Amino acid sequence: MSKEKDGSTLIWKVGKKERLLDTPIFTVNQSKNTAPDGQSGNYISIDARDWAAVVPVVGDDFLMVRQWRHAYQGLSLEFPGGVIDAGESPEAGAARELLEETGCKAGTLVHLGTMSPNPALFSNRFHVFLAENLTTAGEQKLDADEFVDCVRVPKKEVFAKMGGSECPHALMVAALELYRQRTGE
Repeated sequence: MSKEKDGSTLIWKVGKKERLLDTPIFTVNQSKNTAPDGQSGNYISIDARDWAAVVPVVGDDFLMVRQWRHAYQGLSLEFPGGVIDAGESPEAGAARELLEETGCKAGTLVHLGTMSPNPALFSNRFHVFLAENLTTAGEQKLDADEFVDCVRVPKKEVFAKMGGSECPHALMVAALELYRQRTGE
């Protein structure tokens, strides 16, 4: 057991990153890292862009999207969200994704939290926002390969289904928990 409560004796020295693979979605890197006791080894990390999700509230409902997820090979009911563009702030990315996927703008957009999707492997961050006072600003403006249904779902139903086969996305569970912490629902 570490005697330091701040964890300072657990910090590794990270060596220079070597790119092993570049893809349109992420970059796989390897670095030779050294443990506090001096042992070292090669470790893999994956660099991907940050991602934002929006928890849009309409009365007693959430405004959500249903879409096909290729790796899951099934439909997933999720909060609107996506990759933050280069040079875009998390808040701007969240507002853009909300508009693109639902056709709505938020009168109020509140940052609920930022977390690491998988700190063992990924370097990116996941930003979650609460969207309230929604107004319709037009129709969905989806990417060419994006097929998304926008649906209103009662909050109670989302709480009951989150983490199950209809709502399998772990980051959506995290987003819903940040919402619950903020609102106490």
